[in-house]
Amino acid sequence: MANVVVVGSQWGDEGKGKIVDWLSERADVVVRFQGGHNAGHTLVIEGTSYKLSLLPSGVVRPGKLAVIGNGVVLDPHALVAEIERLAAQGVSVTPENLRIADNATLILSLHQQLDAMREGAAAPEAKIGTTGRGIGPAYEDKVGRRAIRVMDLADLAALPAKIDRLLVHHNAIRRGLEQPLIDPEAIYSELASIADRLLPFMDTTWDLLDRRRRDGARILFEGAQGALLDIDHGTYPYVTSSNTVAGQAATGSGLGPHALSYVLGIAKAYTTRVGQGPFPTEQTNEIGDFLGERGREFGTVTGRKRRCGWFDAVIVRQMVKVSGIDGIALTKLDVLDGMETLRICVGYEFNGRRIDRLPASQAAQAELVPVYEDMEGWRGSTAGARSWADLPAQAVKYVRHIEELIEAPIALLSTSPERDDTILVRDPFQD
Repeated sequence: MANVVVVGSQWGDEGKGKIVDWLSERADVVVRFQGGHNAGHTLVIEGTSYKLSLLPSGVVRPGKLAVIGNGVVLDPHALVAEIERLAAQGVSVTPENLRIADNATLILSLHQQLDAMREGAAAPEAKIGTTGRGIGPAYEDKVGRRAIRVMDLADLAALPAKIDRLLVHHNAIRRGLEQPLIDPEAIYSELASIADRLLPFMDTTWDLLDRRRRDGARILFEGAQGALLDIDHGTYPYVTSSNTVAGQAATGSGLGPHALSYVLGIAKAYTTRVGQGPFPTEQTNEIGDFLGERGREFGTVTGRKRRCGWFDAVIVRQMVKVSGIDGIALTKLDVLDGMETLRICVGYEFNGRRIDRLPASQAAQAELVPVYEDMEGWRGSTAGARSWADLPAQAVKYVRHIEELIEAPIALLSTSPERDDTILVRDPFQD
């Protein structure tokens, strides 16, 4: 039975929510495998919008099992608040349709405070542009082997010793920043107050997923951020604190790589980015303003305005290779309707020569000059198209040229936020 990994192939915000929701009807289990509540999906189902940041997209679909894997860093208070928001919209999230990995790391208030203190103290040119939600510091504690995990809430008697060990590190940092020290009893109370709400969802999810896979269930794996925010393969240091490429689906869920049958990359028909960092095709002009306004480019979680620019085939092709992407879901084609000329970045000029990849060096990334190919736009509308026959000929030409440049086929084409406004070329769940 085919299992599908969905990853963003730009800097995130590619419209993964709609695609994952569209695919979730074909899946039995939907697994979130990395990130925290610093990114989100907006799902539009029969005119109702659901904003998710921690919960897997499948949770809004009856009969689906949602799983938060061990690769996620989990703010328990944010999770409870999200569950309550969905309940107000008529979506019931219970231990029957949501399971959480017992070995997932928890985000605590001290992580959020440290995130804010560091970003606030940094010089303007050194700011990373984090969301301040504590994701980075929580991953640091995980790698430093001092994290508090979901399973620790089931043994409150052992918790004080673990908190003390954690605070040896955090209070040392606070002394250096001349900040008040953290009271271990406050952290204990913070965790004890949420334990009863979280523990009913706890499970050994790697074993659960293995059993479901062996029983023939279709599993959909979803990440939170785009591949260019990967801690190893992204535009470092302007990245997130986890691996966001497709290979992380195995590590972050506890299933082996053999369980990953198809990798679907998501890309917009243009490019956007939130926060700091290099963006070779960014348009700080009326073109960028047009794309931002037409595409409603504001972050689901933060509300921050997204930077906008032309489609960059170089970075998408690079992420196709790094993530082993089998096919692309191209979104927001309709945003380009009516533009006279469209530009696609096909390479970069760097140090007087042309290169066809994004270099790893931060200094080099800042010096890149995009090399463009221009294409004629189209006058007709692609909005709401559900078949190739509904698309203007020039729009089809644009999509086909993107396929050639990124060296990957288009598997799905999205033409509006509505889930049914999708052209299916190849079903990723096809065995």
